[in-house]
Amino acid sequence: MNPHLTSGRPAPLWTPSRRGFLLGAGGALVLTGCGSGGSPGGSGGAGTLSISAIPDQDPELLTRLYGGVADRFSDALGQKVAYKPLTEYPAVVRGFELGDIYLSWMGGLTGVQATARVPGAVAIAQRDIDADFHSLFIANKSAGLKQFDDEKGLLTLAGHSFTFGSETSTSGRLMPNFFMDESGLDLKDLKGKPGFSGSHDATIEAVASGSFETGAVNEQVWKSTVDEGKVDLSDVGVLWRTPGYHDYHWLARPDIDEKFGSGTQAKIKDLLFGLDESVPKDAEILKLFGAKKFVPTKNSNYDQIRKVAKALGLLA
Repeated sequence: MNPHLTSGRPAPLWTPSRRGFLLGAGGALVLTGCGSGGSPGGSGGAGTLSISAIPDQDPELLTRLYGGVADRFSDALGQKVAYKPLTEYPAVVRGFELGDIYLSWMGGLTGVQATARVPGAVAIAQRDIDADFHSLFIANKSAGLKQFDDEKGLLTLAGHSFTFGSETSTSGRLMPNFFMDESGLDLKDLKGKPGFSGSHDATIEAVASGSFETGAVNEQVWKSTVDEGKVDLSDVGVLWRTPGYHDYHWLARPDIDEKFGSGTQAKIKDLLFGLDESVPKDAEILKLFGAKKFVPTKNSNYDQIRKVAKALGLLA
């Protein structure tokens, strides 16, 4: 684990002269069907619990995954639960803020942004892989770059084109930039301005095709892409695996029980923590999440993400 990410020790973050970039997550997006005036429950009508997720992968995959999750939540809660697909990370945060969404699968950064906007919002669950999550730096083989063992190797990216994922992705933007900055690599040292592919699978495709020589992607998506044979490893490979950090989690609004009945949050936790790989319908969901189980989490697990985000001006 990077010592700068160890809880209880202040991290040497970016200074204004070193950042070299701004993330466009602070602007509010107007959502079709949002509750007016910030009133909770603006989506789906009374009795419908709307859930959503950051669009970090192919929309078809996400619809299949979260549609199935919504069905399971409906059965567990005894009421209608609907998945609300959104195409941009900030839209998910905004929908959560307005009460269009009561429960959402967030990344570390979007989670702390949403928590800042909705006091009392609580991180209730994460996958077994999320307490020690990693980003990967990847490169097209034609770039001639070699694997390296620590963040100083990121200096070899100078002079090469590079793409992040979404502008507000934790594993595809925020933490890769943290480690690039720690290494002393300025984004101005890259070949041209960095790109933003919009999602992790799009980053892999962009680097594999040669549209960009290098990029950053989350490890879980990379592994699933490789396992499914969707990437030719003769075209693209991994340069470096970052130290671990807390990332994805389910975030619930503080008024979810008030809106949908006492014990709603507890029932959701019971379902998530009770998913069992030996049960076929549970195994299907866990496989799509790339996990073996869900485990409890808490807001303080994302304090280091919060510090980085504040240093970048992404949180008030």
